[in-house]
Amino acid sequence: MASTPQAGIFALGTASHAYLELDMQEGTEGPALVAGVASLREPRTTMGGVNLVAGFRPELWRAIVPHESPATLEGFNRPIVGADFTMPATQHDAVLWISGSAYDVVFDVARQAIAALRDVARIAEETSSWPYHHDRDLTGFIDGTENPTLIEAPDLAVIPESGPGAGGSILLLQKWAHDAASWEAQPTARQESVIGRNKLDSAEIEDKPADSHVARTDQDLFGKIFRRNMPYGTVTAAGCDARKHGRGKRWRPRHADVLRDAVDWCVLLHPFDPRPNAIGRPASMSSGPRSRLTRRRNSAGG
Repeated sequence: MASTPQAGIFALGTASHAYLELDMQEGTEGPALVAGVASLREPRTTMGGVNLVAGFRPELWRAIVPHESPATLEGFNRPIVGADFTMPATQHDAVLWISGSAYDVVFDVARQAIAALRDVARIAEETSSWPYHHDRDLTGFIDGTENPTLIEAPDLAVIPESGPGAGGSILLLQKWAHDAASWEAQPTARQESVIGRNKLDSAEIEDKPADSHVARTDQDLFGKIFRRNMPYGTVTAAGCDARKHGRGKRWRPRHADVLRDAVDWCVLLHPFDPRPNAIGRPASMSSGPRSRLTRRRNSAGG
C-alpha cells in the first residue's frame, strides 16, 4: 500500500497555528508516547477543518523502529555556539503542529490533544502563530519566495516510495525572536541589503552582499526545502517560527522530528550529511560569513 504524507504539511492558507512540543512523563517508554500520538485524530467540523501533523525525536523513533531511521539523523541535542551568538538546543520528544481556519477550533483541538496525552507526555513548549499580511514575515519582506508550488512540493519534501520511510519528511523547527525596533529603524535600502531582495516585489538583488540572507540560504547550493514559516508572539514580543520540510541529502536539521504518517503510522525520514561540522548548517556552506539577518534576530530555540 502506498504511503500517504501528512496533509497538514501542505495545507496553505490556514489562519491559525499552534505548536505543542512534548516530553515524555517520567517512567514513560517511547512506544507508549508513539501509540498515544498515533491515536489522535483530526476532527471533522462544519465550520472549517483542522490539520494535525505529528513528529518524533529521531532517537526516540530509532529505538522503536531501528530499520526505519538512518544512523546519521539526530536531534538538535547540543547548542551551536559561535563567536558572538548561541543557538540553544531545545529538542523535545515529540511535536504536534495544529492548524486551522480559526483559532477557536485550533485551541479546542490543542486542549483535547494535551488531555489525551497527559498520562504519557507533558507540555515543554507551546507557541501560537498566524499569517502576517498573507505571505510576509515580521521584517515586512515576502517569506518563502523560492518555495516550490503545491504541485512541486511533495517531490521535494516527501520521501519517494523507493526509499526507506516512504511518504515522510523531516521537520526542521527553529524559533527566532525579532529585534523589531532596531530593524524598523533601518532605511529600506539597508533592509534590502540585509535580505538580498527588494522589499516591494521580492526580486533578488543582483549584486547582493555575500552575507545577505539570500546569499547565505541559497537552495541551489544546500538543497531544496518547503518552508512553512509563521510569526508568533505578542505586539511587544514577537518573532518567527521557522518550519522547513525536506528530503535533500546536503543539509541537516537544527531541530529534527520524524514526521509520522497519519494513515500508515510509519516513520518518514531520509539520510543527512554525517559530518559533525555540518550540524545546523548545510554541508556545502559550513564556512563563510554569518547571515546578516540573524544578527537582528535572537535564536529562541531549535
